Amino acid sequence: MENRKTSAYYENRAVQFGVVSTDWLAQAQSATVPRTPSSPPPSPPLPPSHTDADEPFSVIQEFDTWRKHPDLAEAVAAIRALAAVIRSSKATTMMQLEIQLKSASDSLKCWDTTSISLTAACDLFMRYVTRTSALEYEDFNSAKSRLLERADKFGEISFKAREIIAMLSQDFIFDGCTILVHGFSRVVLQILKLAAQNNKLFRVLCTEGRPDRTGLRFSNELAKLDVAVKLVIDSAVAYTMDEVDMVFVGADGVVESGGIINMMGTYQIAMVAKSMNKPVYVAAESYKFARFYPLDQKDLAPALRPVDFGVPVPSKVEVECSARDYTPPQYLTLLFTDLGVLTPSVVSDELIQLYL
Repeated sequence: MENRKTSAYYENRAVQFGVVSTDWLAQAQSATVPRTPSSPPPSPPLPPSHTDADEPFSVIQEFDTWRKHPDLAEAVAAIRALAAVIRSSKATTMMQLEIQLKSASDSLKCWDTTSISLTAACDLFMRYVTRTSALEYEDFNSAKSRLLERADKFGEISFKAREIIAMLSQDFIFDGCTILVHGFSRVVLQILKLAAQNNKLFRVLCTEGRPDRTGLRFSNELAKLDVAVKLVIDSAVAYTMDEVDMVFVGADGVVESGGIINMMGTYQIAMVAKSMNKPVYVAAESYKFARFYPLDQKDLAPALRPVDFGVPVPSKVEVECSARDYTPPQYLTLLFTDLGVLTPSVVSDELIQLYL
């Protein structure tokens, strides 16, 4: 079998969400421990400190430090790293500073060209931070302070997006409902955590999420919350769909058509749900809104992942290693975002407002 390189997109997901191993399964017994009292919402992590003033600043190193925070999305880590570029810049003119920002943004986007959310966050940061006419009428130091203020504000907004989405979605989760989830989405987990804290009674079906078995990890998190959860093998989605009241998925990116790019299998789940009149809800932060209009699955940049079948695969057998697919808007019901609850048809209007 051809040895294809694993994309940075998948390697990052493996680090953040932990590809399930035998060792992890052995530790999963701790899922049954009693739930601890709910803690207050997390505060934004403190910026990394640079002890060596003579050491040249690297936006990639800064980004790598930020993304190690377990509750921080990759896109938010990029936003924090770009804010640090402004803070550490030795530029003496606005032109020099904007050139440095553009160069740093391009470096981050090149770090993983397959990440939709990373590219979108960098583009939106550049739009939001530099889009102010006041910069033209101030001295450089004042203009730099204004830029840094807007950068920090944008980072704060992005960090709080998950909490806003969780609150907006609560009216759609009712007592006695059964929810199907696919993949390990931190924003979907936040939604279900808040519902559990609000003493709502619901049941969750988690797809296994082969080959990295993200459903096992997601179900472990739900078990810690004393939420009734059941694991479903990926091929049994249609079989169990009649038990489901709604489908909740996250998104790696929301595109101009109103569709989403997400973990492989989302498309077929949405198709089955649509055919059985089950609503499909997407939870996605606005920094994942991308200026991209795929026409079909082949328009996506390949994000490859290793696939282990547990037995040797003959060298002449080709293996599909793509990690994600594109779900067209006609299969989606609503998108829960920090901009509000949107229909897929409204996404293009919101994108225009974001990128103006």
